[in-house]
Amino acid sequence: MGFGWWFFTCGDKVLVIPQGQGLPFGEVQELPFPALDFDTAEEFAEYQGEPCRRMELAEPIDMGIGEWLTLRESMFRLEPGLFDLVGRAQQIELFLNTHRFCGRCAEPMQRVDWELAVACPECGFRAYPRISPSIIVLVTKGDEVLLASHRRHKHGFYTAVAGFVEAGETLENAVVREVEEETGIRCHKLRYWKSQPWAFPHSLMAAYFAEYQEGDIEADRRELLDARWFKRDKLPDLPPHGTIARAMIERWREGK
Repeated sequence: MGFGWWFFTCGDKVLVIPQGQGLPFGEVQELPFPALDFDTAEEFAEYQGEPCRRMELAEPIDMGIGEWLTLRESMFRLEPGLFDLVGRAQQIELFLNTHRFCGRCAEPMQRVDWELAVACPECGFRAYPRISPSIIVLVTKGDEVLLASHRRHKHGFYTAVAGFVEAGETLENAVVREVEEETGIRCHKLRYWKSQPWAFPHSLMAAYFAEYQEGDIEADRRELLDARWFKRDKLPDLPPHGTIARAMIERWREGK
C-alpha cells in the first residue's frame, strides 16, 4: 500500500497528529504504524493531489503517533478540507457497519464495485449511504439576534436554532417550524447561505438567515436551557470557530 493520507477510524474516533499537523501522511513503511493488514485499506477520496485511504480498527490501539479524537474534537485540529474528509470516512464506516444484511430479506449484502453502495445478491435490493438533511437558522430583529443554549452543549454557549428536516418537508418549512417549536418565534424572509456536512452521523446542514415576524420567546425546555435576544455588541459565549453557527454569527456581527 503506497503513499497518501491515512484516515484511521474507530467508531466515533479518528487518529489525529497533535499540534495541528493533521492526519498521518506518507508511505506506510516510513510511518511508525504497528503490524496491521494494510490490504484492508480503502481509497475513498483525494486531497491536495494525493490519495486518501481509510482503515477501520476494532479498537483505538496505539499507532505510534498521534491521538484518537472524536469527530467534533478533530474539527479544532484540522483544516476544513481534511475535517470534511474525516466526516466522509466515518460516514462510510457507519454505512457499511449498519448495512451488513439486507433490510428486505436478511441475506448478507455485498459491496458494489463501481459506486458507494451495497446490494443483496438474493432479492436485488440496493442501499446507499443515508444522508439526513438538517437546517440551522440565524433569526435577527433589527440590531438583535435570537440565540439559544441547548441542553446537549456541555459548555453552555449560545448558538443559532437548528434541527432535522422531517419527512415530506422542505428546508424552508423546517426552518420556520424549528424556530417556532423551540422558541415560540415566527420568522420570515428566509435567505439561504450555504451548507456544511456536520458532526452528527450522516448529517448535512443547510444554513439560513431569517428575520423576526412575530411572537414572544417561549423556550422549549425539553431541548433548550434558554433562548433570548442579544444585542450585536453584547453577545454571550458563542460556538467554536469552525462551526457554521459561529460563521453565521460573525457574518451578522460584521454587518454582512
